Amino acid sequence: MYITDSACISPQRTFDNAFFEGDIKVHEGDRYIAVEPAYGQLIPAGLLRRMGKAVRMGVGAGLPLMQDAQIEGIVLGTANGGLEDCLKFLNQIVDYDEGTLTPTNFVQSTPNAVAGNLALMSKTTGYNTTHVHKGLAFEAALLDTMLLLEEKRGKTFLVGSIEEISDYNHNIDLLAGSFKTGYFTSENLLTLDSPGSANGEGSAMFVVDAERTQNAVAQIRDVFQSNNLAEKELALVVNAFLQRNGLQATDIDAVIMGISGDNRTDHWYFNLQKALFEGSNCYTYKNMVGDYPTASAFATWMGAHVIAGNRVPQACVWAQKNTRTPKHILIYNHYKASQHGFILLGS
Repeated sequence: MYITDSACISPQRTFDNAFFEGDIKVHEGDRYIAVEPAYGQLIPAGLLRRMGKAVRMGVGAGLPLMQDAQIEGIVLGTANGGLEDCLKFLNQIVDYDEGTLTPTNFVQSTPNAVAGNLALMSKTTGYNTTHVHKGLAFEAALLDTMLLLEEKRGKTFLVGSIEEISDYNHNIDLLAGSFKTGYFTSENLLTLDSPGSANGEGSAMFVVDAERTQNAVAQIRDVFQSNNLAEKELALVVNAFLQRNGLQATDIDAVIMGISGDNRTDHWYFNLQKALFEGSNCYTYKNMVGDYPTASAFATWMGAHVIAGNRVPQACVWAQKNTRTPKHILIYNHYKASQHGFILLGS
């Protein structure tokens, strides 16, 4: 399937071209908060005031794309979207002793609130699904969209992901050792050699078409996911994945790796790069946007722009091995070393 348009709201300034022009925001600490655009032109003030952050970012990224295309269905992926509102509502039940509660938090407390809002605001009455599979939510949304296009259930879909940092979830993950402690910035996140990473959030949305049109910027050729990989099987699985698409490891011009600075799990990426992709450029992105379950959606957004001819910001370059414009990009991301997702992009 072919990406014809995309939008991204993330901890970097990605809602315009600033990110690829080298305008990189340096984050401190273990929370990378999204840099949001002014939504005034897009969302009426009365609606905006009542929107939770996940819904706001999802609508802010998705709605402009839907205004320019005939979208026939919406497929989103999220792990924690809407969780902040869910917890606010649960707290209200306690605070008001199960009395009169405001419905706003309740309405926005489910992961599918974003897809629902997008459908209502754009009057899209087609297929509408939100996948909630933690670290593989975005890959599942891509797979679902590929199947829909194969079944000819529509020609053009909106596919994407949303994630927000919720205080409660952040604290639980912090206690579980997911994030680094002490003072650090996004500039030295990947080189500290210590356990944990930094938390991130954001929304990436794509308009995908079944057929190649003149607007196509990149092709999502294939997606693969696994829950139970052993590290010694990784290179074999990647080779098989490339072979089923008629490619060898040497055909991959660039790999976008989910290196997160966590020294307990980053060896998956380093070993794969050594085994198969010595001659490929290697790019990182979690030092830009943090580590969150659907971070591979940001990598897909970045990869599509690179294929379209944008230059990767210097801060994202892990290893520069060739200078050709990439034709094939492989994105590999794992969530806590248990859920592994591979996305193959082509020109």
